Amino acid sequence: MSAQKRPLSPHLQIYSKQMTSVLSILHRITGVILAIGSLGLLGILVALSLGEQAFSATQACLASGLGRFALFAYSACLMYHFFNGIRHLFWDAGKGFAIPDVYRSGYAVIVLSVMSTLGIWWLALRGGAV
Repeated sequence: MSAQKRPLSPHLQIYSKQMTSVLSILHRITGVILAIGSLGLLGILVALSLGEQAFSATQACLASGLGRFALFAYSACLMYHFFNGIRHLFWDAGKGFAIPDVYRSGYAVIVLSVMSTLGIWWLALRGGAV
């Protein structure tokens, strides 16, 4: 037998992207981002405990363009992970496994995540918090 040059198992170049797989991968990615971002929140709390000067420097950093982007990305990840986590809780209870339900709940997660993130930032900017 001659050795053929082919992949040993299916890979991403063969499969088309499906909503279910993309949302699953995104859930894992947002979980990692939230874990790393929680260290940033811990840094904010440490700066707060160190006094006014340290916290003022932290506030200035967060008020910069990059700081605001990081806060926006963190809040978007938090909202997505939250709503998709609720979706997973329903699955754990044995509900919503039919394909139409899976897609319906997937779209609901996306819409709720976007709307809640934008709502949070609209309220924050309107109130002058950011």
